[in-house]
Amino acid sequence: MASAARRLLFQRSTAGFLFSSRAKPAISSPFLTRGHRLIPGDEEFYQRTTVSFIKKEDDSGIQIHSYSPTGFNIDGHEVFGPCALLLPGILQWNVGSYKDITEESVSLFHLIEPRYEILVLGTGAQIEQVNPSVVAFLRRKGIAVEVLDTPNACGTFNFLNTEHRLVAAGLIPPIPPSLTSSLDIKFK
Repeated sequence: MASAARRLLFQRSTAGFLFSSRAKPAISSPFLTRGHRLIPGDEEFYQRTTVSFIKKEDDSGIQIHSYSPTGFNIDGHEVFGPCALLLPGILQWNVGSYKDITEESVSLFHLIEPRYEILVLGTGAQIEQVNPSVVAFLRRKGIAVEVLDTPNACGTFNFLNTEHRLVAAGLIPPIPPSLTSSLDIKFK
């Protein structure tokens, strides 16, 4: 009788010991369970996970170091043309000018979780009027919008990022009006 009680009390499973005779192991295959080993096996010593950091200091996040009519220098990486900064990533943004900023082109900013608090839009060399329906659309999604010229948008993004705010940016390179009239530049 005592041995039967001991068997019921110490019935082994994948989670350790069970105290019920009705409990069954969740996985019954010995190949899919680790059992009761508390130290790593030989196969685990040679399969360690490694992590590589692109940016070693984590106090300031991504910073925009410079901008030009062709693109941006973001943490030492050259980005050509308009870009979307979705921390920690940088994406090419398929807009050519402020006129191309639509609800569809800003949809990527509200689909990311956790939701961004602020979206900084850089419209080029000067502040341009973005379609009010786009701003209303983002505000309905719970994202504050700041529309600036690109040089000020870069500074605002850097400042908010160092404050550890959930900030994203959509930036169009600042092309001077003299170049715009002499060149037919399209980013499509």
